[in-house]
Amino acid sequence: MSESDVTQDGLKGERPGREALTGAKAGRRRHRRGRGGRGEQPMVPEAEFSSYYGKPVLNKPTWKPLDIAGYLYLGGLAGASSLLAAGAGVTGRPELARPAKLGAAGAISLSLVALVHDLGRPARFLNMLRVFKPTSPMSVGSWVLSGYAPLALGAAAVDLTGRARRVGSLATAGAAVLGPAVATYTAVLLADTAVPSWHEGYRELPYVFAGSGATAAAGLALAATPPGQAGPARRMAALGAALELGTFQAMKHRMGLTAEPFEQGKPHRLLRAAEALTAGGAALAVLSGRLRDRRLAVAAGAALLSGSAALRFGVFHAGVASAEDPKYTVVPQRERLAKRGG
Repeated sequence: MSESDVTQDGLKGERPGREALTGAKAGRRRHRRGRGGRGEQPMVPEAEFSSYYGKPVLNKPTWKPLDIAGYLYLGGLAGASSLLAAGAGVTGRPELARPAKLGAAGAISLSLVALVHDLGRPARFLNMLRVFKPTSPMSVGSWVLSGYAPLALGAAAVDLTGRARRVGSLATAGAAVLGPAVATYTAVLLADTAVPSWHEGYRELPYVFAGSGATAAAGLALAATPPGQAGPARRMAALGAALELGTFQAMKHRMGLTAEPFEQGKPHRLLRAAEALTAGGAALAVLSGRLRDRRLAVAAGAALLSGSAALRFGVFHAGVASAEDPKYTVVPQRERLAKRGG
């Protein structure tokens, strides 16, 4: 997966007819016609855009859905789990800290496997580390992952073995510091492309992914932790669900036309399922705390994990759909040009 995988070829539209005049002659002709009678129409009416010879305006993303949408999901789960693990350690909840640390280590490992599988060769990931480009989300994200993964794995290993606890505490703290970046940098990566339904969500998408990562981490912890120690996970579930659902609705409202792919076909079905699972899972999480019911906690965890995954896959497929339809690129461009001209 590289930044050049998604590029913009530029605006391409229908060509005017052979009778159209161009250059200085066209300018003089229009000037003379402008002095004439009223109600004269332009010589060549504005064409309704389709595409150039049926070709898409953007190169369609070539990323594999299972690999990259899974990579987005697992990164969010890992980063938020490290934050939860650190909080559990500070508040003396070892039965919450352990599944959070193990979840972070397992999720980041699988996330890297998915990324390398999409890239095709491990060497391609290593090539990203040859330089550090602060202006490149891909470069920054690669370095963040390289620093985070050893810390998350080290924290989990120390928790399992019980050795070098001081080192384990430092690794847990370090993973918690990098965790929010791991959970959200993929949103910046998507928004940095030319894909309309990703690019236009640049303001809110990191917050959507932060909330989604929090609900996933809370879901894993709820399913694996006794209700008596799962208080922070329940609170994270409620706050994460509110952040995810609220900012996603605000994003769609602001995006206008480019939000359409979120409301159509497969992305719509996935995102509706994500909303229901996330809201339902958060409600069950709160209820499980009041009733101290482990079965409700497990059901809440399963719903939250599934809802977070459905959101990431829905966002991924909506972006691909927006790249395939030229109107999501051309119409917003024309609207921006019209505003500047006005």
